[in-house]
Amino acid sequence: MTKSPKKQRLSVYLDPDVMSALSAHAARRGHSLSLVAEAGIASFLSPDAAERQEAATTKRLDQIDRRLTRMERDVGISVETLAIFVRFWLTTTPALPEPAAQAARAKAGERYDAFIAPLGRRLASGPKLRQEVSEDIDPARDG
Repeated sequence: MTKSPKKQRLSVYLDPDVMSALSAHAARRGHSLSLVAEAGIASFLSPDAAERQEAATTKRLDQIDRRLTRMERDVGISVETLAIFVRFWLTTTPALPEPAAQAARAKAGERYDAFIAPLGRRLASGPKLRQEVSEDIDPARDG
């Protein structure tokens, strides 16, 4: 059996926060501070460390890109839904005569609150429209 070469001693000064994190990590894993520090330094110096970091960053950027794509789709659905609703409402709802318009303005706050309350409940717990609208709707059918 061959004897491994004796390890070299190294003294380093660590920021108190880094030392706390190192100690906590070593304690959680049940390893010595020296072993954790050595593994960290070896990982930092390994030739593929940069590649692993780049791969992790690329993976995270891909996740962010997918989220942004979904958000863009959701906002597009919201804008189109609102535009269709406004067009429909304007073409089917006649303008009110002035006495009725004054009464409607007086009730506007109450009606708005009646709209916002169920909207808040739905946003808090119910299914979202974006979850109900299938991503594979054929846009060619609607055009």
